[in-house]
Amino acid sequence: MFVAIGGRVLGIGIDWAEEFHDIALGTHENGVIEQFRIDHGPAGVATLIERALRIEPDPAEIRVVLETRHGLLVEALIDAGFTVVPVNPDVVARRRGPARKKDDAEDARICCLLALDRHAALKTLIPHGAIGGELRAIGRDDERAARDQRRLLNRLRADLQTTYPAALALAGKDLGAPTVLRLLQRWPTQPELAGASHDELVEFARAGRHGWPDRFADRVAAALAAPSLPTRDYLVRAKAAGIGLAAVQLLALHEARQGWQARMAELLLGGPRTGRDKTVKDPDPGKAFPGGEIYLSMPGLGDLLAARIAGEIGEHIEQFDRSSGLQCYAGSAPVTRRSGKSDFVVARRLAHNHYLGAAVHQWAFCSLLRSGWAREFYDGKIAAGKNHHAVLRALGNRWLEVLWHCLTKGVLYDEAVHVANRNRALGRAA
Repeated sequence: MFVAIGGRVLGIGIDWAEEFHDIALGTHENGVIEQFRIDHGPAGVATLIERALRIEPDPAEIRVVLETRHGLLVEALIDAGFTVVPVNPDVVARRRGPARKKDDAEDARICCLLALDRHAALKTLIPHGAIGGELRAIGRDDERAARDQRRLLNRLRADLQTTYPAALALAGKDLGAPTVLRLLQRWPTQPELAGASHDELVEFARAGRHGWPDRFADRVAAALAAPSLPTRDYLVRAKAAGIGLAAVQLLALHEARQGWQARMAELLLGGPRTGRDKTVKDPDPGKAFPGGEIYLSMPGLGDLLAARIAGEIGEHIEQFDRSSGLQCYAGSAPVTRRSGKSDFVVARRLAHNHYLGAAVHQWAFCSLLRSGWAREFYDGKIAAGKNHHAVLRALGNRWLEVLWHCLTKGVLYDEAVHVANRNRALGRAA
């Protein structure tokens, strides 16, 4: 947070955009002293840095406030040694005039005044390191790819229901299996699949490294012979290209996600998992994410979820002074509103890291089968009348507190120790 300072400090406010940025420079003595616009590019950023250093030669005494914490502009300012303070756009909006008019130059001026405010409770950006930044980028791409997979699978299933019932019968509950997708890519309509010989199907399965090629060919024949409602020829012709395209896209997503998940495990532990037991042989601590083993020691966290959560939190757990800071960042901590006789709780924060919040929500659900106290907590809240997602948010909030303590103390999670501490706390509360 900002503290009172005695030296000369240069405040910079930036209203950023894709093609250009509005800039405001100011000092404590004179307020905003200069406003101008730069292009989004090396020349424009170099101009900003040069003009700032001309006023204040010490980059550590230059504070920049802007409405984002990511991007090439932020990285360039950090590389220049400036102190970057990201703010929520609502913080700027609340400081506009009575008309609440949106103006880029005015927003830059407000950001500049925020940078000069010694009493504003704003936190300095602690950037991710190389490993944490890569984990965060891969984790977010993997989550977006998972959503794309579900969307494409739902669309593909709907198309197959109207034109290709044999493919659904063959796939069963695993429409996203690579063998099924390759089959749809090669034979995108049921008449084309019916024209394939038994030997072609066996060769296709063998090329796809299917364990039982002959059995696969027999399953295809059985699916084609199964009775089904008649399909419209014009729909079959119209949907053929779309089915083939969806199969290609799903195969590409499957391959990309496999590579990402292997890379995330490698970044967490400092080496790739090998062998049947999927262990890391000769891990390199210098290439591992700090505290990676602590994340993986948590019940319900595998390589994928652990990497997503670790990437969003970053290497510097000390940026959260208390566990409540991490809980608010993830959006799991409820918001209490009290005014006069009114007293109510907003169950979910709107302003939070949505990627981290979604991962913690999923972690809470996965922990129900891995942790006895988590299951007990869930069952007790459900019996008290809470709904499923509200209980998972509350459980995720507890897990974040446990994770914060383990990371700050540098210890692996121990179920017995936590259960003993929890029972002792409940005993004191009683």
